[in-house]
Amino acid sequence: MTLKETTRREELLGRLASSTVWDVAIIGGGATGLGVALDAASRGHSVVLVEARDFAKGTSSRATKLLHGGVRYLAQGNVRLVYEALAERAVILRNAPHLAKRLPFVIPAYRRWDRFFYGLGLTAYGFLAGRRSLGRTQWLSAEETLRALPTVRQEGLVGGIRYWDAQFDDARLALALARTAAQQGAVVLNYCAVGDLLHEGGRIAGFACTDQETGKRYDVRARCVVNATGVWADTMRKADAPSGADAFKDRVQPSRGTHLVLDSKFLPSQEALMVPKTSDGRVLFAIPWQGKLLAGTTDVPTPTADADPQATKDEIGFILKELGQFLDPKPTRDDVLSIWAGLRPLVRPDSNETATKKISREHDILVSATGLVTVTGGKWTTYRVIASDTLDACYEHGLLDKSKDCRTEELRLVGATDQLPSGALLRYGAEAGLVQQMPGAHTELCPGLTEAMVRFAARHEFARTVDDVLARRVRLLFLDARLASRCANRVAEILREEVSSDPALSEFQKLATQYARAA
Repeated sequence: MTLKETTRREELLGRLASSTVWDVAIIGGGATGLGVALDAASRGHSVVLVEARDFAKGTSSRATKLLHGGVRYLAQGNVRLVYEALAERAVILRNAPHLAKRLPFVIPAYRRWDRFFYGLGLTAYGFLAGRRSLGRTQWLSAEETLRALPTVRQEGLVGGIRYWDAQFDDARLALALARTAAQQGAVVLNYCAVGDLLHEGGRIAGFACTDQETGKRYDVRARCVVNATGVWADTMRKADAPSGADAFKDRVQPSRGTHLVLDSKFLPSQEALMVPKTSDGRVLFAIPWQGKLLAGTTDVPTPTADADPQATKDEIGFILKELGQFLDPKPTRDDVLSIWAGLRPLVRPDSNETATKKISREHDILVSATGLVTVTGGKWTTYRVIASDTLDACYEHGLLDKSKDCRTEELRLVGATDQLPSGALLRYGAEAGLVQQMPGAHTELCPGLTEAMVRFAARHEFARTVDDVLARRVRLLFLDARLASRCANRVAEILREEVSSDPALSEFQKLATQYARAA
């Protein structure tokens, strides 16, 4: 197998410097922006995407790692969103089998009514999936529930419900979107920050961006400019608004979601625990993830956007307390291996609703008077639909001439294969052999990370810093922040051999300390 896409930064910057008027220019390299880039490029449009930091550095790498229709959304009566998400779950499983897999979930029941109630709801959930169902809903006895979840609290247990959803690697799916878009001809650049928006005759005509490594400025002109900056979408909209415009109305309501990672001994199972209703009315998950146990999440309204949001002491305590009501032994603060938080860019409702857990996860597309296309809201599972709807909005407003229909439903992503490798190489899929051919394939830096993986990340996966490698090319920072800190020096040494930029070691060590000792 050979690598087809262009990831060499010098070549990409050279294309950015050309006088090309692009069809589509995208600001933001998270799930939404990368999804739009792939959709547009695969239809034959010329595409450029710039991201101020690394791809999926923000919200898009800090999800609960679930591809799901959303049981909670079904309870809220949003059948259309659930149906759409279940269909998209099947698409991702098919197009990125090395990054997504089906996963059983079990709800333990301590009242017979709860077992009956949740069983009916999850049967309806499975019915909505139709032929895309990943497995039938099962009513479990107390003994069967304990076999599935060996450490679940036994006192009062009357049974459980098993249903099926899917799990994925969010950061690496974002990377696969970036690389597949590059294969389709798009220019995708991380560490390239937008400063000014360019206007001509009262219409948006592009933007000025700066290479964060060299400080060089580039003027990018395009027929259609897409604002996919997540929780910063309103900041970009304000930059687009003409002076003297009417009072500006924010479209985004940020909501912070916190996750904890624990040793798998607290739930030694390949099945996930789902708590359908916590004390604050949310859903809580405890999920096996890459040999650890991932627990979360919270839903806290946040007045401002923060590039690196931090979990609060109360949020950490809340997750541990709620989880401790279902597990024996109960995890404590000292058992936490890593802590992180992300900001959801929820669509601000027209009502006075302030509880973000009640705000819809549907997406919203707004085209300004100047022609700036802004995308907000949505969820990872439906990224492909969001992208297609965004292109449709560009066509409907005359910003682009439609060339082809959406092709991404059948477009497999970089690395997709039905012959999956095992262990740490699984994340590379069809490219596992290429990684093994890199220098240092047998030099282990820490469990699950080899020198070859670092070199592959630098040469073919856009990695520029230690954080890029340890947080998003492999997920070590998220899994065990202290272990990530211990192997960071060696990663930095390899990166200095591979890339011209500073690997930002000291910045990573500060971040690792934050993940290990948040709040």
